[in-house]
Amino acid sequence: MGLFDFFKKKETPKEEQEALDKGLEKTKEGLFSKLTKAVIGKSTVDEDVLDELEEILVTSDVGVTTTLKIIERIEERVARDKYVSTSELNSILRAEIQNLLAENNSNDFESFEYGNHKPYVIMVVGVNGVGKTTTIGKLAHKLKQAGNKVVLGAADTFRAAAVDQLKLWGERVDVRVVAQPMGSDPASVAFDTLQSAVANGEDVAIIDTAGRLHNKVALMNELTKIKNVMQKVVPGAPHEILLVLDASTGQNAIEQCKQFTQATDVNALALTKLDGTAKGGVVIGISDQFKIPVKYIGVGEAMNDLQLFNKKDFVESLFK
Repeated sequence: MGLFDFFKKKETPKEEQEALDKGLEKTKEGLFSKLTKAVIGKSTVDEDVLDELEEILVTSDVGVTTTLKIIERIEERVARDKYVSTSELNSILRAEIQNLLAENNSNDFESFEYGNHKPYVIMVVGVNGVGKTTTIGKLAHKLKQAGNKVVLGAADTFRAAAVDQLKLWGERVDVRVVAQPMGSDPASVAFDTLQSAVANGEDVAIIDTAGRLHNKVALMNELTKIKNVMQKVVPGAPHEILLVLDASTGQNAIEQCKQFTQATDVNALALTKLDGTAKGGVVIGISDQFKIPVKYIGVGEAMNDLQLFNKKDFVESLFK
């Protein structure tokens, strides 16, 4: 198998779909219990129902701006069709959310062009505690399962725990980890990782970076330095700058996304811990607000619970 062959899925395997359904349970329960209460005693979608729906979406962390877009579209539908029953509300809401995700994230990553990069370089960014290192480990596992040679670079050199955790994941998934002593220059670690990846003919290099959300200028300078150093070894690297966000933090995840997208050229997102929160709506809000593809979602603790994001599967699961 070649690089990213595991992404080329024609349909979601049963076990993946079950994990997705289970991972979204809390969000679904919150959404549907509130929707049910909103339409009790109502036969048609009227202004009161739309007001309730607006509040439900905002409290599910879809975000105010995105919520207003969805409400406006449903209002247009109601005005056009004259009569919309409350029993139709779920299917209309599902369709409008799917449309919104389609507009903001055209790729489902079932099959996409990644070029002929070898190694393909992924720089992972995000604050401490969001599941960044765990995401790296699970992604390395997925790539290795697909037959790729993977190396990890421990460039978060400000915390000994971060380096140790990455090494543990390296042992767990049986991939090589390049590390230096605590306090080393992160760019130096990235440089060494890519040099050794080229020398060893590895397919993918994943570089962890510091999880501190320091001021924007310092963050920008540090990440720019790492990128510049990597490009000396692999022109065009990093090919992917992956921002990892904790879905359970809701609006705080949106604020982190704002900070990191201002600091560096994030071109992919991973939303973790969806199984532990009722705030799964943040996936919709982030996709809409930042126009950056949500590429991976974490729906559980198991090694295989990092899934490739598919908007249709996500929305269908949400409205089952």
